Amino acid sequence: MVRSSALALALACAAAGASAQALASVAARQDVRAAVTLSDGWRFKQADDLSGVERAGFDDSSWSTVSVPHTWNRVGYYIPPSPDRVNTPENVNKTLGVGWYRLTFTPSATFRGKRAWLEFDAASRSAEVWLNGVKLGAHEGGFSRFRLDATAALKPGVPNLLVVKTDNSRPAQGSSTADILPLAGDFFVHGGLYRPVRLIATDPVHLDMLDFGGPGVYAKTTAVGDGKAEVAVASRVRNSGSAATIEVATRLLDAKGAAVAETLGRVRVAAGAVQTVDAALTVPQARLWQGVADPYLYRLVVEVRRPGGRVADRLDQAFGIRQMRFDPEKGFFLNDKPLRLHGVGLHQDIEGKGWALSEDDIAADIATIREMGANTIRLTHYQHGRTIHELADKYGIVLWDEIPLVSAWTLGGKAEASPGLVANARQQLTELIRQNSNHPSVATWGIANEVDFGNSMPMFLVGGSSAAPDPFALLRTLNAHAKAEDPTRPTVQANCCEGRLFAPGTDIPVVAEVTDLSGANRYFGWYFGTVDDLGPHLDATRATRPEQPLSVAEYGAGGAITMHSDDPLGGPADSRGRAQPEEYLSYVHERSWATLASKTYLWGTWLWNSFDFATTVRREGDAEDINTKGLVTYDRKVKKDAFFFYKANWTDTPTVHINGRRYVERAYGVTDIRVYSNASSTELTLNGKSLGAKADCPQRVCIWPAVRIAEGENRVEATGRFASGAVTDGVGWTLAADNARNFRIDSGTLLAGRVSGRRFGSDAFFEGGRAGTADTPADYGRPAKPAVIQGTADSTIVTTYREGDFRYRLPVPAGRYKVTLTFMEPKAKPGERRFDVIANGRRQLKDVDVASLAGGRLAAVQRSFTAQADAHGLNLHFAPSKGEALVSTVEVEPQ
Repeated sequence: MVRSSALALALACAAAGASAQALASVAARQDVRAAVTLSDGWRFKQADDLSGVERAGFDDSSWSTVSVPHTWNRVGYYIPPSPDRVNTPENVNKTLGVGWYRLTFTPSATFRGKRAWLEFDAASRSAEVWLNGVKLGAHEGGFSRFRLDATAALKPGVPNLLVVKTDNSRPAQGSSTADILPLAGDFFVHGGLYRPVRLIATDPVHLDMLDFGGPGVYAKTTAVGDGKAEVAVASRVRNSGSAATIEVATRLLDAKGAAVAETLGRVRVAAGAVQTVDAALTVPQARLWQGVADPYLYRLVVEVRRPGGRVADRLDQAFGIRQMRFDPEKGFFLNDKPLRLHGVGLHQDIEGKGWALSEDDIAADIATIREMGANTIRLTHYQHGRTIHELADKYGIVLWDEIPLVSAWTLGGKAEASPGLVANARQQLTELIRQNSNHPSVATWGIANEVDFGNSMPMFLVGGSSAAPDPFALLRTLNAHAKAEDPTRPTVQANCCEGRLFAPGTDIPVVAEVTDLSGANRYFGWYFGTVDDLGPHLDATRATRPEQPLSVAEYGAGGAITMHSDDPLGGPADSRGRAQPEEYLSYVHERSWATLASKTYLWGTWLWNSFDFATTVRREGDAEDINTKGLVTYDRKVKKDAFFFYKANWTDTPTVHINGRRYVERAYGVTDIRVYSNASSTELTLNGKSLGAKADCPQRVCIWPAVRIAEGENRVEATGRFASGAVTDGVGWTLAADNARNFRIDSGTLLAGRVSGRRFGSDAFFEGGRAGTADTPADYGRPAKPAVIQGTADSTIVTTYREGDFRYRLPVPAGRYKVTLTFMEPKAKPGERRFDVIANGRRQLKDVDVASLAGGRLAAVQRSFTAQADAHGLNLHFAPSKGEALVSTVEVEPQ
């Protein structure tokens, strides 16, 4: 948007209560646009059944008084009770529907003779607007800027009544939002006027205020070479008055304000017409926008001048000179130099505020993302606002922009999108491109996310229908439209499912070929497969379309900061349930980045997600209605361990971070200690005693294996040596007396069950075998169903198990130990499973048949024996003779 000194002055007038004299003073000092932010004094009510609200006599005295940005929704909360929680079960509000806003304000008398416009940076999902009882218009789409001509209805110098009806109803057949994207998605669509609202005055001749919310001026770098650059600028001039001959002055100013290129054009614009004025600028000794290395910005200034030189309108916007290209073999190039893009996906909500963020909130999020070392952001899954685009320009962050075509595009099992939905998708794409095309940070236009589920569509997206509508027609329409709007940037989409192994009969449409670029959302080691499957999968996907640049648009796992595991390989990931320990999140990112960093053909990678965010399809980890894949919590208070893994790998900022800092009460007296450090040398101390130093740790992960911690309080410190000096991180851990003496293992699980009287740790110290459970796992909309185990009061630890041919190597001191093993048969009949238990080479249990011993399935049975540990500890071998061995718990106590 156009910015001017008038805007800064008007903001100080507290728009809703500003006097006519104050606003008149603003207008008198500035002969171009005046803009007043309408932020305070709004009356609000969320109600679906009101009528007559637009009339002056409507009684809103019982309504709430709010400031804009505003949303009535408050979604998602963490379960563990804590006095500092922002959202709680008592204050959440997931209501979808109509929200009404009313504002009385007095515009300056100097608005007479001007064109008046109401500008909304966003209203979700749809909006209808009345001024003084006159309906100005409506807008469908909750993420883009729109403007309405308020000239005829505005009454300068006297109180005016502005009424806005917003509607974030869930899309359904016949509903008010049935043709408004998004129709589905794993994120909550907040309602309201959640971005700023302004009243703007312009000359009747102005840079087009009705150009899909865009600036009316569009600039692009057409050539760079021999130290100079060519910039083409197209300015749309709209004449809302009588015919006029005007001049359009186009200038590019350097960071010091000096003009480096300028042109002047003259054109006659008929009454009611729009005229495009083209300008070609040659910039000698051009300084390029080089991303985070040098995000140099010029100022693009376009003035529309009346005869005699009076400035009728002006645009002043940052502009970066740059060129980008994408290579299927070598990745991304900025100004013909390769640049590895590594970054994050981002949703626009914060706990307690939802989508109603201030500029300071957005700036703080960008600061956090920059601290991690990201040089790119995927702005998911919808258009984000002006502020974040300007910050990305300023700091050199490369952006992937996209529209909210997410997972679904039809309702009621229809095969193709409705004409209304297609029109809305085209509209939102047009708005995305025109409003953001001048930003040098924007690299690509995203037209869809995960529309390739085919007939594997998750039930939480389709509401029980198994229909598989065809995405190709809509994708091709949008791709062609994006190319027509902006031929300079490639199109992209993110897909979920191509190349994955599904059950027989699953049909996955290969949609990636529609766009110029491809992005793969791949959660190996979380929703499917293992983390180590990622590399071969990417190579195979690339081989199918070697000419198309490939990226990884999402990868990651859930991580709850209140849940902890002793070994991230101890059990299966609970991707849709509660057991989501923070250590598993770190494991997935460590292993995934090891793969992604080696794939030089990828043009970009984006982890999922920068911050936890709100959704209403999840009951998992330590949260309700929150996706826990963020590297920072929803309230921004805690940076998870994995955040520092990337900070150590992606930045030169001296970084030393001990993992497991929130796992304070330890289950085992022996543990590996992992430190993320980009120091050339990192030393670890335990209770003041040095455990040695590690140099140049692979992947910036320094590991001290099998560290024995003391009973009671422990202080662990890691110190990295840097040229700038030493950096130290410290944590405090405690070890109870029982856990210092004994090893109690809950086999086959990432998260140990709770029992009275004894503290178990999660599965650890094992070699071989695989984890299993008798529980029914959680799924979307369905909680886990614990199995009932007979013969024990401790079902939570008996229901999981390790099976196969496996060992436990327990790091106990030499001596005699009582070993107690708990078994439970989950599936085999008597005689189908037989195994021995061998301790340090001596058979202690022979021909164990759990089903026979327990009297059937899902029943617990225990066996104990005494074993001798040597200097190497105690080696328990579970050796099958028929079928596979298994065990549910292992307890080792000194005698």
